[in-house]
Amino acid sequence: MKHLLEVSGLETRFKQEGGLLKAVNGVSYYVDEGEIVAFVGESGSGKSVTQYSGLQLIESPPGEISAGQVRFAGDDLLKHDPRGKKMQEVRGGQIGVVFQEPMTSLNPVMTVGKQIEESVMLHLKMNRQQARSRAVELMKQVGIPDAEQRVNYYPHQFSGGMRQRIMIAMALSCDPKILIADEATTALDVTTQAQILELLRELVRKTKTALVLVTHNLSLVARYADRIYVMYAGEIVESGACRELFANPRHPYTIGLLKAVPSLNDPKDRKLVPIEGITPDLRNRKDICQFLPRCAFATEACASKPAPRLKEIASDGQRHLAACHLDIDKSLAPAATRAETVRAVKEVVHEPKREDVILDVQDLKVSFPIVKGILQRKVGELRAVDRVSFQVRKGETFGLVGESGCGKSTLARTLLRLNEPSGGKMIFNGIDYAAMPEHKLGAVRRRMSMIFQDPYGSLDPRQRAGDIVGEPLKNYKLVHNEREYRDRVSELFRLVGLNPALQDRVPHEFSGGQRQRIGIARAIASNPDFIVCDEAISALDVSIQAQIINLLEDLQEQLGLTYLFIAHDLTVVRHISDRIAVMYLGQIVEIADWKSLYDHPLHPYTQALLDAVPVPDPALEAQRERTIIRGEVPSLMNKPAGCAFSNRCPFVTEECRREAPPLRYVKEGHGAACFKV
Repeated sequence: MKHLLEVSGLETRFKQEGGLLKAVNGVSYYVDEGEIVAFVGESGSGKSVTQYSGLQLIESPPGEISAGQVRFAGDDLLKHDPRGKKMQEVRGGQIGVVFQEPMTSLNPVMTVGKQIEESVMLHLKMNRQQARSRAVELMKQVGIPDAEQRVNYYPHQFSGGMRQRIMIAMALSCDPKILIADEATTALDVTTQAQILELLRELVRKTKTALVLVTHNLSLVARYADRIYVMYAGEIVESGACRELFANPRHPYTIGLLKAVPSLNDPKDRKLVPIEGITPDLRNRKDICQFLPRCAFATEACASKPAPRLKEIASDGQRHLAACHLDIDKSLAPAATRAETVRAVKEVVHEPKREDVILDVQDLKVSFPIVKGILQRKVGELRAVDRVSFQVRKGETFGLVGESGCGKSTLARTLLRLNEPSGGKMIFNGIDYAAMPEHKLGAVRRRMSMIFQDPYGSLDPRQRAGDIVGEPLKNYKLVHNEREYRDRVSELFRLVGLNPALQDRVPHEFSGGQRQRIGIARAIASNPDFIVCDEAISALDVSIQAQIINLLEDLQEQLGLTYLFIAHDLTVVRHISDRIAVMYLGQIVEIADWKSLYDHPLHPYTQALLDAVPVPDPALEAQRERTIIRGEVPSLMNKPAGCAFSNRCPFVTEECRREAPPLRYVKEGHGAACFKV
């Protein structure tokens, strides 16, 4: 059978200090017309490099495609000059790419219309007028409202989700036969993510375009993919039909990935099981199984045999391949995807007792001035947090969810007084610090700290790791001499699972997971009672994410910590949180304990968020009935009258458009701001 794209024996290597790094090692795969194929694996597994190698987008030097064939429509692309006319016609014309970060891929000084027009004029030989019509048509096709006007907008005038739609429009502009989406939805909200992928799936159905998804999100793969390639250390270690691979994983690495992924269907006491160890240094590749040092099933024989090759597994007629010396029993593999251990789960808390409350937020408001003109004249104010009230109980994890732009991070920064409140009370351990003068805040701030989203951007790149962790000790004068300081820093490193011998390294010498551990060590250095985790796991691979979640739970148990846990991944929030608040346009629209919120959501927005969350089980995904909300969170400057959700709500009434519903407690400890409850 002839495939649309067929890759054979692809090898890509990079010259580096200390050796030759083989990033792609003998990879073979195929893609057929009209199918969705997913490449999954941890960061550094070679997923993206494999795709870019096929398009000859590897920078040389230091990169080099050293072997293999990439046959597209029967023609070997590797025989053509990377800068020649043929490859220019293929890239963007016949094979489109949607990159992970649209802001770095779009030209900030050109309108989005002109950027789409350039591609169309180059590949389809249209004139300017035809290209403009095509640009407007494409923007409408990917769901951008008012396309005739917004075609003249610049990238910064769009939200993240809208910019990603523009990238899709550009990739589709020349009717490609293959569309590669390289982590295209990783940084997006769950609702925007669902909208984008539903759009891509519909385009695949209508145009028979093949879609290649490069991602580490196994839940998305379960919902959308037809076939899967699992990559590790630059090699494909398992492949097969989506349903077959999830139901019957046969490589230890695939099994490990599935064990690390939380799901909405998990029992609450399930403990995530990360893959121990780190990915290998590919500069010292040996001809043995690359996964051997991390494998839970490895035997002594595995260390003495040459690296295993992909071999077919008899599995109900499905073509299923795995590269493993062991014949992992079919009955054992699915069982291994479930955690062998459970974690302690606190009883469901309905209403915090007064003596249990560590943080009491009452009618909190945060506003920013709207300025205009050269003189920056104030013409109004933007209320980012609007009369928010909630309580956090000592020792609990209080989850906070909502789409980007709903006010979660603004609220978090205000709780730490990094933003100034415009009104309301913030009572911490009985002290209202909302209006407290800056010079008196030290005692409160010592008992509160924050773990940031970006573990690299939040660390000083020139400071040693030990100095970063020890800084709060000196700032708050928590140690009396140098010996106490060194001992405490070493203790903090051990608490977060880092070797104290690494204290002299600087941040770039650590992996992403290790950098987040440094951030956590710094956060607990001042012996805080309350820690804000602001999207602390969103940028991490599933296995590292599981490690960090387990670490946070262990530290909470050991040190009696209280967390405010902010995330857009609702499966993780369900796993770790005791009670949860849902925010929309600066207001809390629902609040409840985790079980009530997930089992019986009351607000249409909460229901829509949960509907948008994929589960890592293709069979269950096929049975789910979902309602996907359309559109994005409106700007706070154009907030709808009445209920803020009225312009997106499937149950909206005239009353909703006229009047904003108050937050009402309709069940014990369960409140929602909606007229229909």
